[in-house]
Amino acid sequence: MKVLLFGATGMIGQGVLRECLLDPEVTQVVSVGRSLTGKAHPKLKEILHADCFDLSPIADQLGDLDSCFFCLGVSSAGLGEAEYHRITFDLTLAVATTLCGLNPRMSFGYISGAGADSSEKGRIMWARVKGQTENALLRLPFRAVHLFRPGAIRPLHGIRSRTPLYRLLYRALGPFLPLLKALSPDSLTTTEQLGRAMIHAARNGAPQAVLEMRDINRL
Repeated sequence: MKVLLFGATGMIGQGVLRECLLDPEVTQVVSVGRSLTGKAHPKLKEILHADCFDLSPIADQLGDLDSCFFCLGVSSAGLGEAEYHRITFDLTLAVATTLCGLNPRMSFGYISGAGADSSEKGRIMWARVKGQTENALLRLPFRAVHLFRPGAIRPLHGIRSRTPLYRLLYRALGPFLPLLKALSPDSLTTTEQLGRAMIHAARNGAPQAVLEMRDINRL
């Protein structure tokens, strides 16, 4: 399986990249982003590209791939709806629409979030936008679309969040997360489990398109 990865330098993307490089059935990982991951691996090809709203300059390198894992995203904290919509909805659909035109046989895995609002009518801004994004992706004629809705995520293997507030939270709560995971396995997931779940869904399919925390951990 050949994988296209967006967001490989973020916390979730780092976890997904690690699992892809470890998986013997993933033969190539093409990472697209504004910065390099800092990793060297025979399976890893990195493409520096500043504007993911326009993939046309690199389109010839993206067509012969089996699955896309889209792990780009930002926190809604401090953002108005228009700005958050542009980064979350517009950017995701710009990438997905281009890829679907290049190769509709590709599967598309999208990192959404627990509480995403499929009705698009709720009071919570970020949940509405995430739900709108999910719905739009499901309308694209990919081979399959998988929508992952993780909540709390425990970073493993030295992976750290790039968001300062999240780093502080993980530092404070880190010692308690293994106990929480043991007492209530589906109250959180890990970067390793999420990466493995995305690979499994792309390779073998999933029971449904929308995958909540319990589904992620089962995969």
